Amino acid sequence: LDRIDIHIEVPAVRYQELASAAPGEPSSVIRQRVMAARKIQQARFKGLRKVHCNASMRPKDLSKLCPLDGEVQNLLKMALSELNLSARAYDRIVKVARTIADLEGAAAILPNHVTEAIQYRTLDRQYWA
Repeated sequence: LDRIDIHIEVPAVRYQELASAAPGEPSSVIRQRVMAARKIQQARFKGLRKVHCNASMRPKDLSKLCPLDGEVQNLLKMALSELNLSARAYDRIVKVARTIADLEGAAAILPNHVTEAIQYRTLDRQYWA
């Protein structure tokens, strides 16, 4: 499981939610956000061989390309110890947090980005913690 970036359980959707007329976020808006994040990543990895997106970063790239402030480091330390996560899971969380930050257009990885990335490790918590 620690080789998979994101894994979550998805509950069944209730009828009321399916039948709701409330519009969700349009795909065109999501597409624009993803395209902007990809441009950010292309600029970040310009000149690096075999690295074109956050997922393809090597562990040695993380400390250089994904600096983490003290608050974020403390959050990760607590999550790793509480959830008994592996070093590989740590790397995956940082990469996913970097992607979440890119989607928001944030220059730095913030605690809310790491918290969201940790939430995408539900199977780690269920089966390994």
